[in-house]
Order: sequence, then C-alpha cells, then structure tokens
Amino acid sequence: MLCGCPGVLRTSAAPAAALAAALLSSLARCSLLEPGDAVVSALSPYFGTKTRYEDVNPALRSDPEAPRRDPRLLEGSCTPVQLVALIRHGTRYPTAKQIRKLRQLHGLLQARRAGGGEGEAGGLGAALAAWPLGYADWMDGQLVEKGRLDMRRLALRLAALFPALFSRENYGRLRLVTSSKHRCVDSGAAFLQGLWQHYHPGLPPPDVADMECGPPRINDKLMRFFDHCEKFLTEVERNETALYHVEAFKTGPEMQTILKKVSDTLQVPVNDLNADLIQVAFFTCSFDLAIKGIKSPWCDVFDVDDAKVLEYLNDLKQYWKRGYGYTINSRSSCTLFQDIFQHLDKAVEQKQRSQPVSSPVILQFGHAETLLPLLSLMGYFKDKEPLTAYNYEEQVQRKFRSGHIVPYASNLIFVLYHCEDAKTPKEEFQVQMLLNEKVLPLAHSQETVSLYEDLKNHYKDILQSCQTSEECALPKMNSTFDEL
Repeated sequence: MLCGCPGVLRTSAAPAAALAAALLSSLARCSLLEPGDAVVSALSPYFGTKTRYEDVNPALRSDPEAPRRDPRLLEGSCTPVQLVALIRHGTRYPTAKQIRKLRQLHGLLQARRAGGGEGEAGGLGAALAAWPLGYADWMDGQLVEKGRLDMRRLALRLAALFPALFSRENYGRLRLVTSSKHRCVDSGAAFLQGLWQHYHPGLPPPDVADMECGPPRINDKLMRFFDHCEKFLTEVERNETALYHVEAFKTGPEMQTILKKVSDTLQVPVNDLNADLIQVAFFTCSFDLAIKGIKSPWCDVFDVDDAKVLEYLNDLKQYWKRGYGYTINSRSSCTLFQDIFQHLDKAVEQKQRSQPVSSPVILQFGHAETLLPLLSLMGYFKDKEPLTAYNYEEQVQRKFRSGHIVPYASNLIFVLYHCEDAKTPKEEFQVQMLLNEKVLPLAHSQETVSLYEDLKNHYKDILQSCQTSEECALPKMNSTFDEL
C-alpha cells in the first residue's frame, strides 16, 4: 500500500503518461492521519453539516481533551447549579442514499477509464476510478470510531469545565435522552464512557447498561419532533415544491459552472453528471477527511470557490427545510424548547426551597435537524434577506452557515447559575448559553448573560402560546355544499 492509496497502483490500463500523472498527483494529495496529526484541507470550512467539530474549534486539534474556558463565562459568586445540553451525534458514515450516489459516480469514472480516457486531465479521473469506495450500504449513517472519540472528548472537556455539576456524586443523577437512531444512542453511550474516563482514569469502562446512571432513554417526540409534526411532514418534507430554491440553484449558473469544470477535470460527459453527483463527490472528500483522516483525490476535484458554492447549496436545503424558510420548521420544536425550560424551572424551584437539584445535568442527543429549528425558533443566525437560488453573491457574508452552527458533535448548552451576592431575588438566578463550547450572546440583546426571569419573559410567546398539537395540525379544508 502506498500512502494509504492502494487504488493508485492499479491504473495499468491507463496510458503511461496518465498513470504517472495520477501516481504523482495522488502521492502529493494523500496523507494518512498519524496520531496527533490533524489533516486539514482548504475545503474544510465549507462542508456544511458534514463539517468536523475541530474545524469549528481549531484549538482542539493540538489538545482535544483540554477544556477551553470562554472568558465570558460567569464565575465568582455565581455558581452553576444545572446544565441542560442538546448535543448532535458525532462523526458518522454516509447514509445509504449518499453511498448509492457515490457508487453511481464511481461507476461513471470506471467506465471512462475502461474506455481509455486520454490526456493529462485524465490522471485525476483515473486515480478516482481506481480509488476504493470504502463505503457500503450497511454503514448507513452509523457512528464511526471518530464519532465516539468526539463524544468522549466532549465529555472530558465539559466535566473539566463544570466540575461541580459533573462531580462523582452527581454521576448517578445524570439524565440522558436520545433519538432512536443508532448514531445518537451510540453517541450517548460514548459520552458516558468519556465521563467514566474522567472519574476513573486508566480503568476500562463497563457496559453502558451496567453504569450507575444507566443507558440513555429514547424519546423521539423530543429529539425527532419533526417526524411527529404532520404540518411539517405535509407542507415541507413531502412537498415537492418546498425546496424550490434548492432545485433552482442546482440548475443555476454557479452550479452549472462547477458541473462543466468537473466534467472537464474527470473527462466524463457533462450530460452524465448532475448537481447531486457533484455534491456527493464533494461530501466524499469530507467523509474521507473526517472518518479516515486522509486527503483523498476527491478533495482535488474542487477548489475553494467551488466549495463556497457547494456550501451554499447545502445551506439552502437547511434554510428551507430546517431554518427560517418556513415558520413550521422552527415552531415544530416548541415542545423541546419548553422541555428545556421545565428542567430549569424545576432547578430554580428546588434551590429556592433549599433542596438539592434533582437533575444537575441533562444531556439530550439528537441531530443537526434537532438543533437548527430550535436555534431558529430562538432567533439565531437570521439574515436580513432570505437565502434564495438567486442571491448567492449577496449572501456570501450570511449568518446562516450550517457548518459553523451544527458541525458533527455540535452542542447547545444552557447553564443555570445561582448567584449568592444577588441584590434582589430576581438577580439570584441567571443563565448563559454556549454553542459549541463558546458563550452564545442573546439573540435579542447580544448580552452574554441574562437574568433567568428576563429570558423567560423574552420567550414568553414560545413558552406559553406555542402548543405543538396546534402548530402541527393541518388546516381543515372548508367544505361547502350547494343547497337544494
């Protein structure tokens, strides 16, 4: 094997010049992830929801287990008494749908290679045709070892950052909730293993079922609320016109430019390609980086300008399906938002009665599709103008960049503080939010901390008036009958 690129050695069917070009090019591109190394590509910031967590927090590349204490975190007389965390699963395999598209594209390249594609440009196509796919249908979105590592390291950092909350005494009072998807259940289990490592350095962790706090509890109505919202399913998920701007951008000038460029680069007829195949090639670069730790030849198909366009395509989908595109996207998450505040309310009530907080740490494991609607509901990352198929240039500086918001292992954390030196009862309880371990200023004021009562008052409509059963109900059809 040569630099982790076995496929490069099997290009004997290609002409000698193309073979040499492919070999030299692949050697230059390919690098296996060594312990302690972090393979980075110029494309890394543009993978949208397929972005690695360490590409959002680059300091983690050098020391992934060390907590990064944001200087804006409260300290002194304000003590954290509860933490509620909403966590996206760690790095995962491609879905079966993505793997089928990759297999289709790979087949086109192999057919071209078998036909004897000529020229220097054929070098990359030949290298990709010989490059092993490495992904099979059975993988279908499952958590990979890197994803487990994401979770274990996140647990170590949070436990070090909030030692009183994650104390050994509180371990049995942890509450874990997860989506039913294996990647979320496995993420919760890996997080618990990270905590075990924190409490018992050097000792192998027991099975999750044997841990004191027990295995995560599955609750899809909370963590996959979108699957239980009929209005969302009918008007967005199953509506062929709901993603109009996504489909329009696929055939727009920015994507067509990339389509022709990739056709020339890989020596594949442009009519055999489409935006979906281009996007899966781009994502395969991201999967190889995140899962295998290698810069595969797939990364050389694109430059940074291409990556920015493909990122926008991904963001368009997230915007119209999970963000501000339709009101129901965010309103379907009201139950989850209210659940978070019910935990906080209970902690406040217990502290006021001088009782111990029964659940100091609540951990909820879900998806990018869980976090994005909730953040939209709260008013975060909203641009003045909606993202459309026709304003790519105007949206280059947009706030809604899904890869910066919900990479793998992304986390939204609510921290409730009890402040001993409060001058008034209202100032006794305060809240901070963290997104990906950095303090998240309030969307409405840009302040980094809020009195708990003020935060509840700001979101009064959601907490009091947003009833999921009503929000998600389909409008009744008006039936009229002609009178006889």
